[in-house]
Amino acid sequence: MNRITGRSAFLALLKDEGITHLFGNPGTTELPIMHALKDHPDLTYVMAMQESLVVAIADGYSRASGRLVACNVHVAPGLGNAMGSLYNAQFTGTPMILTAGQQEQGHGLMEPLLYGPLVRMAEPLVKWAVEVTRLEDLPRIVRRAAKIATTPPTGPVFISLPGDILNSEVGLELGRSTRVDTRIRPSDEALQSIVQRLLKAERPVIVVGDEIVKSDALQEAADFATALGAPVYQQSAPYGSHFLSEHPCYMGSLSRTQTQVRDLLAPYDLLVVLGADPLRMSVHSETLPLPDGMPIVQIGLVEWDLAKNFGAEIALKADVRETLRVLTPALAAEGGAGLKKRAGEGIATLSASNWTARRAKLVTEISKSSTRTPINPDWLALQVVEAMPANAIMVDEALTSSRYMTALKPYRDRYDYHALASGGIGWGLPASVGVSLANPDRPVVCYSGDGSAMYSIQSLWTAARHKLPLTVVIVNNGGYRIIKQRLLSFHQDDNFIGMDFADPPVDFAALAASLGVNSVRVTDPEALKPALDAAFANGGTNLIEVITDGSL
Repeated sequence: MNRITGRSAFLALLKDEGITHLFGNPGTTELPIMHALKDHPDLTYVMAMQESLVVAIADGYSRASGRLVACNVHVAPGLGNAMGSLYNAQFTGTPMILTAGQQEQGHGLMEPLLYGPLVRMAEPLVKWAVEVTRLEDLPRIVRRAAKIATTPPTGPVFISLPGDILNSEVGLELGRSTRVDTRIRPSDEALQSIVQRLLKAERPVIVVGDEIVKSDALQEAADFATALGAPVYQQSAPYGSHFLSEHPCYMGSLSRTQTQVRDLLAPYDLLVVLGADPLRMSVHSETLPLPDGMPIVQIGLVEWDLAKNFGAEIALKADVRETLRVLTPALAAEGGAGLKKRAGEGIATLSASNWTARRAKLVTEISKSSTRTPINPDWLALQVVEAMPANAIMVDEALTSSRYMTALKPYRDRYDYHALASGGIGWGLPASVGVSLANPDRPVVCYSGDGSAMYSIQSLWTAARHKLPLTVVIVNNGGYRIIKQRLLSFHQDDNFIGMDFADPPVDFAALAASLGVNSVRVTDPEALKPALDAAFANGGTNLIEVITDGSL
């Protein structure tokens, strides 16, 4: 066996697991890794200016590529900084190896500055957390971490790397990479049970979610909806391209208002859930979103989501794409001409109210605000969607200002739309950097609120550093508009303490310029389209700050 240092072995193992970028923010305990990078020039180091950004950039990279990612943060305070973004990554099941440098074994017993119990800190938010205590164990730990992170339900793992492990040198066998194939199809018996249950339903409705993206099942889901002739709704947390928007069966996203969802689902007699936690809500309500007695058929690999809150008549743990590939033809064969006729009639009845029809009406309504000053945020969202190049990717974290984004921006491929999933704001800007790094040949648009942007504005520096084709649109309404709305709605209180950025106001264009980004401020509606066109034409990193109406 060749003798190798722990630091070099660690990087070699990452590369063999398919890692091409190491996202990080170095501190003293990470210096061994920084020292080893010179011997691994094929590994791109992406530096962000704070650990929460490191993890969010890596998260965006993975969500836009489906690949395993690796990020390295500083010891205890750095891991603490990263925890909010790690929460987001856990929520979306991002396959990630997160590491942090740790003080040398023995030295930690002295409780030096920055020391902390890293494994215990990380454990609540990861699938597995471990500290390396022998260099000989490093290959097994990294290999296991990669396998665990990439096996559905996918998610982050954490490894603590003591300095003495990284700096030691031994003869080491690096082992081999393993990926667990989970492309599971249902048994013949389960398949027949689902077919019969679907044919029994007179008014089925479909809800789709994140596993459509993870299993690459957009076309299969569309074919299934066509065969069944049923309306399709996106799960109530619409953070990805979970269905082809322009398909005639697609109706749009479920809201997170329990009474609205209950009323919407009430006419149907079977809820078919494909790879989703379908009815995840935000705020408490005495009303449940599922109508009483509504039967559920649920298919997916994320076992935790199967019948999590509402019992299912049939709950099938299986890969969505592989299941639909056998379910749809079996359904068509069993249903025959009768199902085909019923499906066609069902689809025809949806034409006046599906996503496409609703979008046309919405565009007409929003366009009436084209000359308003301050700029109407709904009109701004429409202009951004209309100006985006055909192959552009949207990263969306504008909250109230993007209330119609999923009704305007069509999903056409599995990676063309990414939005905040968990509610932990500040994700959008750094995630868009990762999305752009993962898709260097596609322009990326980050549509962000001003409040969200201030959590992570320094991520613009990383975008400028890597000369990314990224256009950031900041919707500047001067404060935390969503909190104002909720204070007024929930408490009938319009005394907005701590919710304004007015004294002094934040100049996002100047901030962006200081971080090396082309920037412009737009206040006139007529100046918006030229600003967007210029940003997309120059192919670099741009920020457009748009002053919008912040009224409630």
